[in-house]
Amino acid sequence: MSRSFFRTALAVAVTACALVSGPAFAKSRIKDIVSFEGVRDNQLIGYGIVVGLNGSGDSLRNAPMTKQSLEAMLERQGVNVRDANLNTKNVASVMVTANLPAFSAPGSRVDVSVSTLGDAKSLLGGTLLVTSLQGADGQTYAVAQGSVQTGSISAGGASGSSVTKGVPTAGRIAAGGIIEKETGFQMVNMGELRMTLRNPDFTTSRRIADAINGRFANSAQAQNPTIVAVRPPAGMDMISFITAIENLQVEPDGPAKVIIDEVAGVIVMGDDVRISQVAIAQGNLTISVQENPAVSQPAPFSQGQTTVVPQTAVNVEEEKGKKLITLNAGASLKSLVGGLNALGVTPRDMISILQAVKAAGALQADIEVM
Repeated sequence: MSRSFFRTALAVAVTACALVSGPAFAKSRIKDIVSFEGVRDNQLIGYGIVVGLNGSGDSLRNAPMTKQSLEAMLERQGVNVRDANLNTKNVASVMVTANLPAFSAPGSRVDVSVSTLGDAKSLLGGTLLVTSLQGADGQTYAVAQGSVQTGSISAGGASGSSVTKGVPTAGRIAAGGIIEKETGFQMVNMGELRMTLRNPDFTTSRRIADAINGRFANSAQAQNPTIVAVRPPAGMDMISFITAIENLQVEPDGPAKVIIDEVAGVIVMGDDVRISQVAIAQGNLTISVQENPAVSQPAPFSQGQTTVVPQTAVNVEEEKGKKLITLNAGASLKSLVGGLNALGVTPRDMISILQAVKAAGALQADIEVM
């Protein structure tokens, strides 16, 4: 990979390290670090057909479900085509998916995604007919219909050459789904609610409970690193209670961790990363082999032949100026980054160094390779 890429990736890694090495006492709102039980989206799915395609739909011979769906739809409209030889390519079978937001009321709209099932080439210009969307319990919660927007371009010639930009076999319908039924989740009368930490941690869980109890005595209990159970005080409903506590400030905590993306050459280290006393040296050895052809000319009247003889030159270069650096016990993230930068290492070399330091037992953090 190019040297400019390494310099860019190193700059990204150093910038990320500088960002995470800020004040350790930075606080966050409770609403930003937890999820509330029951307040979530519900996934919906349905089967439907898209019509109005410009010859880019399913081949009815290769997609029997499309033919059956087309016949059933026309029969509901009073048209019998059971014995007809249908050969249209303007129809496609599709799967329709959507997310039902928490506390959605009937009549509200959601976006839906449409994806082909058969051998349709494109959904460009098609219209989804009324499709019911079911939840995991099999009940219908929404219906979808509308023009499909793929945001793609597809063109082909008579010779078979084609150009495609984007994915023409999948699209979206903005506000194409209408909510028909609520999930039935009632939060206002709940006596207890559990909050789930997005990054489970014993210390953070305890701090959240302490912050809530400091505002409303005996209202929160940290049950484990992930769950904090809360109960509203007497005379307050759950909605008012959550509104009062979700903006409380808490200092999140977490384990020391080093994240490595070997593909992009990005390294991110948390502020809690510590190094035991260790010495680090890094250098590069370059071996270059160069071959130059040379002409071998025979002596006059020697009956020899002119030939080309390769001449090989081998050169070995070792990078100079690299020094052995020493990091004292308990060295901080700033000392680690400063020491590695002093060696002038690339992100690839830095990844190898961190893994070697971890193998030596001197890196007091978990390494996660993506």
